[in-house]
Amino acid sequence: MIDFRSDTVTKPTPAMLDFMFKAKVGDDVFGEDPSVNELEAMSADMFGLEAGLFCPSGTMTNQIAIKTHTQPGDELICDKLSHIYQYEGGGIAFNSGCSVRLIEGYRGRITAEQVKVAINPDDVHKPHTSLVSLENTANRGGGSCYNFDDIQQVKEVCLQNNLKLHLDGARLFNALIAKKETAKQYGATFDTISICLSKGLGIPVGSVLLGSKDFIKKARRIRKVFGGGMRQAGFMAAAGIYALQHHINRLATDHIHAQEIAAVLATKDFVGEIFPVETNIIIFEVKGRLSSQQLSAKLKEHNILAIAISPTQVRIVVHLDITAAMVTETIQVIKSL
Repeated sequence: MIDFRSDTVTKPTPAMLDFMFKAKVGDDVFGEDPSVNELEAMSADMFGLEAGLFCPSGTMTNQIAIKTHTQPGDELICDKLSHIYQYEGGGIAFNSGCSVRLIEGYRGRITAEQVKVAINPDDVHKPHTSLVSLENTANRGGGSCYNFDDIQQVKEVCLQNNLKLHLDGARLFNALIAKKETAKQYGATFDTISICLSKGLGIPVGSVLLGSKDFIKKARRIRKVFGGGMRQAGFMAAAGIYALQHHINRLATDHIHAQEIAAVLATKDFVGEIFPVETNIIIFEVKGRLSSQQLSAKLKEHNILAIAISPTQVRIVVHLDITAAMVTETIQVIKSL
């Protein structure tokens, strides 16, 4: 199968597996796993932040961040398509007791002016606005990337209004490569950052939450409450170390492959609007003689997996396990439909 359903389906490379097998491990709940400690320190240093916390998933790192930043009854601001709102099981309400002010952004991105308008006044009838969360790249925006100037403007609004700023950076490394930005730019701007290592970077399990030492100390306690305390997690952390050392720059190849596939889709009569392809995600409209479900089914007949994310849209995600030969085969199949 050529699996375009998500970049979460990647398998460890042989070199990564070898690195994992050789990992030094201990009990992470006691703080004694040297590989986990190394990954957390490496990630924090990369972004110029003080500390990191290794967790099983990006959902957990996001939810821990929200819980640590807020109090029950607070309100956070995010785009209506944000992963923290759409795909984390109602965790904002369940875990943190917070309400959410949803913004109608553009392809998953919101502006400083929209944030400013969404902040509640100091009124006992209103929830206390305490947190803003951005997502970069924006999954439901087709892997769209913020312009860094826009992020800095949002940060300025946060500073003026005593709000914390969190980044769901599940695919942040894709944005760094696409926009030729640096991790330290982001570390200097956000209070906390969640980076996912099990998507484009290809490790089996794991994300890291980054922030100040005091913040991560509190977050570590919440991770324990959430059931995220791990023992000999160094085998997975070693995969993260390897990925940070070897798998970031190659993301550019995924972006090129996505653009090649999108160019062929644009020639087909059953394809309508295609979101601009900035990174490794293609979201496109299916119209006319096929529905999104029918197109997904036809691709599956050719051993190609893609997800119909709505009655009219299909998503294709390119990743580490998609080879140039697979891209060529996919293009030939699309041409034949």
